[in-house]
Amino acid sequence: MSDAAIAVKEKKTGINKKGVPLYAGFHKYFETTDKTDPIKCVGRVNRVHGLLIESRGPQAVIGEICKIEIPSFNKKTIMAEVVGLHAETVQLMSYEETDGLEIGCRVIASGSRLEVGVTPKLLGRVLDPLGKPLDNKGGIETADKYPAMASPPNPVNRRRISERLCTGVRAIDGMLAIGRGQRIGIFSGSGVGKSTLLGMIARNTNADVNVVALIGERGRELNDFIAKDLGPDGLARSVIVVTPSNSPPLSRLRGAYVATAIAEYFRDQGLDVMLLFDSITRFARAQREIGLASGEPSATRGYPPSMFDSMPKLLERCGTSEKGTITGIYTVLVDGDDLDEPVADTVRGILDGHIVLSRNLARHYHYPAIDVLDSISRLASTVSGPQTQKAAGLLRRHLAVYAEAEDLINVGAYKEGSNLQIDQAISKREALENFLTQTVEDRAPLADTLKTMAEISGIEIPAEEMETPPVKEAKINLADSGDDEYYDEDDSGQIIPADPEAAASVPEAVNPDAAAVSAAAVPEAGTVTEASVFSEAAAAPSMDDIDLPLIDL
Repeated sequence: MSDAAIAVKEKKTGINKKGVPLYAGFHKYFETTDKTDPIKCVGRVNRVHGLLIESRGPQAVIGEICKIEIPSFNKKTIMAEVVGLHAETVQLMSYEETDGLEIGCRVIASGSRLEVGVTPKLLGRVLDPLGKPLDNKGGIETADKYPAMASPPNPVNRRRISERLCTGVRAIDGMLAIGRGQRIGIFSGSGVGKSTLLGMIARNTNADVNVVALIGERGRELNDFIAKDLGPDGLARSVIVVTPSNSPPLSRLRGAYVATAIAEYFRDQGLDVMLLFDSITRFARAQREIGLASGEPSATRGYPPSMFDSMPKLLERCGTSEKGTITGIYTVLVDGDDLDEPVADTVRGILDGHIVLSRNLARHYHYPAIDVLDSISRLASTVSGPQTQKAAGLLRRHLAVYAEAEDLINVGAYKEGSNLQIDQAISKREALENFLTQTVEDRAPLADTLKTMAEISGIEIPAEEMETPPVKEAKINLADSGDDEYYDEDDSGQIIPADPEAAASVPEAVNPDAAAVSAAAVPEAGTVTEASVFSEAAAAPSMDDIDLPLIDL
């Protein structure tokens, strides 16, 4: 083919002879300009009361993101969100500390609500409540955005839950089987082992991707969770969203929604996602702080109506969809070990089961301190086989009978042979204790768990019920990262150049693995070259860096 014919073909298809798009690298500029509103609406702060910031203008809607400029602090800018409107007054709450804020500071409306950038490159990263990296590993550039506040899937389109999800915890896999797409809560007071159990599940689960939301917890727990619970292999297939307890309430609230949005992205790639949320109680308390500051009346135990309204909107986003699943495991910090307090009672009514941790079991060094008799999985009978159900039911009966007769047994008032069921419960007691206790490092395969249950119960469990559900073969679509023209995956799932020759020709901004340009190839100063257009310095401009007309509204 002649050079002229090749040129015509390239112009028609937009792709050169090496398979590289002619305008690769310019898409970020096109997208930025498409999203640009040439006029910015501006208001002025006129009141700051506790957590609430009030301004006259700008014209904005509930949930819209605004910038507040603080000139007295080296032109510092903080992000805030519109949480209320009253006549010409706009009520905002900040995602950051408000030190230096004063009357008259400019409030600039963004015209958009909170969104999080999504890409396969999120795996292995630690993010803040706005979805920005916290781990000093560089930025994450992506054009794809998911709204933090989204609606749950259409109930009609939800697939039925029929596949078991393995957690590697014997007490759960054996007695409280969980299905892919199920939502379940871990309930207990403080210091009983919720976070530790969550870490065990994160390390041992056979889900494709973990999304971990550490909302309102202690800051030191992040590195402990990464090093002790996830490890390098677990982190490689996980995304962590962290909002420590000292963060403003709006950050704690939105961190929960951002984590859920990231889980929805991976679910939409056809994957089975495990959303590990610690804790839903901190989310509820953040909503209480915001509601009371905004003037809502307090209802049950000081919680405003907005807390009871927001809880199902968050929790219902988990579950199955037409493409994939999100299995949600939420920890619930129970006030005063009262399982009927408002948050625990509300969450328990929404979720598909609850795992109760007992402080009494923890005192006896019984870990994980799961009280099997007070716990339930509403889908255990759906995702486990009939023989497994019979074995689990018999073991549960032994536990219940022993619990009822425990006082008589301990004081020596029970005489062997008086009751056959009590005799059987006593004989199985030690084996059940060993089965239900497990060290943090111990991973229990499903087949081993069910074999042990069969031995204790005397009920034979067939091999087909012991099979571990396979991990899905679905791959994350590299087109979502914008690099599909240049990269592929090898048999091990590693990202590699699809065509080494073509990948080598891709500019550095598109191909991050391209070799550095040699000194001999560097053009003279002032020379404009094609490569300079794609340099890191030519990253897509932020609209914050562009001077646009400001109109006080």
